[in-house]
Amino acid sequence: MVGVMKICVACGGTGGHIFPGLATACELQSRGHAVTLWLAGRDVEAASVDGWDGEIISIRAAGFPSGLSLRAVGTVFRLCGAVFVSCRNMRRARPDVVLAMGSYASVGPVIAGWLCGIPIVLHEANAVPGRAISFLSRFATRIGITFESAADHFDGAKACRTGFPLRKALSHVEHVPSDAFHLLVMGGSQGAHALNVAVPQAIERLCSEGISLRVTHLAGLRDADAVEKRYQESGVAAEVHAFTSDMATIYAAADFAIARAGAATCTELAICGVPALLVPHPTAARNHQMLNAMAMADIGGMAVQPQQDLTLDWLVGYLKELIETPDVISAMRSKLRGSTIEDGAVQLANCVEATAAA
Repeated sequence: MVGVMKICVACGGTGGHIFPGLATACELQSRGHAVTLWLAGRDVEAASVDGWDGEIISIRAAGFPSGLSLRAVGTVFRLCGAVFVSCRNMRRARPDVVLAMGSYASVGPVIAGWLCGIPIVLHEANAVPGRAISFLSRFATRIGITFESAADHFDGAKACRTGFPLRKALSHVEHVPSDAFHLLVMGGSQGAHALNVAVPQAIERLCSEGISLRVTHLAGLRDADAVEKRYQESGVAAEVHAFTSDMATIYAAADFAIARAGAATCTELAICGVPALLVPHPTAARNHQMLNAMAMADIGGMAVQPQQDLTLDWLVGYLKELIETPDVISAMRSKLRGSTIEDGAVQLANCVEATAAA
């Protein structure tokens, strides 16, 4: 039996790192461990970790801009400062292991932990590692991965497939069909402007042709009002949110989704059995969203369309064919069930415990 451990979870930055880190931290805390969240001091983090019952340490850092510039030099100095402050905290707290979820917010805690002789576990969510994880992998003892293809970028002995840590509320979602075809549109936590423009236009045309459907659209804060107005003017039955935390209900109602291809989105759709058309962000770092999408397409439950090819005529034709062939959607849904690791937080927590114990 593993004894009580002191564990640092570095998951600052964006929701794509905070939420899986928080899910794993909660799992570790439920096992009796003393868990501390290490964040980057951004305003958005406060709302994301609301309800966390444990210590939080903020280590300010910043991501590297592309190219050489005075800003890049300033970033180096801030990262050096983050390492120094992290070392001071590590020596005081003496954790047994550090878990880092990636992004610039992980650099200071990981290097500090390595300098202090503390074992390091990383988690890479995407099919291809980001810059931070690629750099930090040299300091790691183990690296948890979501997609099998990510293992090709690491020392094989370090990589272990843990899946993507999700909230427990999404682990037992069952589809609840309705009379009308129910389409879910979402572009990640910040929305996706290209989808917010293209999809309402396509739905308006479908409705004008007498095709009945309902829409739930997660548009992000910037576009939510404009998207809602567009649906109202066209008479489409749509529920528009800037953001919602009740994703279990939304996934249960969805017959099909149009979405970006972030790791969290791909995993949530697969676990909840929601077939989807993935439109990867065209400027995502290292083209990771396209690689995520291709991995999901290989399963057979999702399709992929590059954003530059998402024309109005193509999208109208694609959705019309889908709505008229429900058996195709049913087949896609069945292929998703069991296609990915459903207890990612548990598996990553196991990896953390085993690393510290070793």
